[in-house]
Amino acid sequence: MAKLVMLRHGESQWNLENRFTGWVDVDLSTKGVEEAKLSGQVLKASGIEFQQTYTSLLKRAIKTHFLAVEQMDRLWYPVERTWRLNERHYGALQGLNKEETAKKYGEEQVKVWRRSFDTVPPLLNADSEMNPKKDIRYQTLEASAQPLGESLKITIDRTIPFWTEKVAPRLKNGENILIVAHGNSLRGLVMHLKGLSHDEILGLNIPTGKPWIFDFDLSLKLLKDQYL
Repeated sequence: MAKLVMLRHGESQWNLENRFTGWVDVDLSTKGVEEAKLSGQVLKASGIEFQQTYTSLLKRAIKTHFLAVEQMDRLWYPVERTWRLNERHYGALQGLNKEETAKKYGEEQVKVWRRSFDTVPPLLNADSEMNPKKDIRYQTLEASAQPLGESLKITIDRTIPFWTEKVAPRLKNGENILIVAHGNSLRGLVMHLKGLSHDEILGLNIPTGKPWIFDFDLSLKLLKDQYL
């Protein structure tokens, strides 16, 4: 049997301020730091050892991973970081307060941008400093991997190659894996693993700082899943 643990980063400063965050590299809030530490304590108590860990390229996930494995006294765990685990890119909505955006555009329109499966938000202006093309982390990626806005579907589509190429082979080999990422990139993996419908995944909310464990047999049949 192999175990996969997914962990959404601790609360970020923009979570606290109710802002659209996306690929903007926002730090953890004070509460988020404590959530990350607590998640590590919970993982340590579980007794699970990980052969490989993964994070996105965003500091809120990277710091959550660091704080968690520090609590486990496992800072030596191997870690790989990938843009494929980044949060959904919210385009021109990034940085905007969600309540203020609803007042400006109407609650129904904002709900469509946030909760529909394949609707892309208003695209970021290519001249914006938030354009991934201007970030050293993403300059080696193909242009198609430097989004100016993503739907949930696009986000999910970019997470699946990560699962297929990186995670699935290790689980089949009996290795335990820890993934520290974001609400929407993790939803993409969960949708794939549990065969959820569009409506079901839209209704799924993954809490910050709470480890979610999935048990697989070596044929990758999902046996059970639960929050620790």
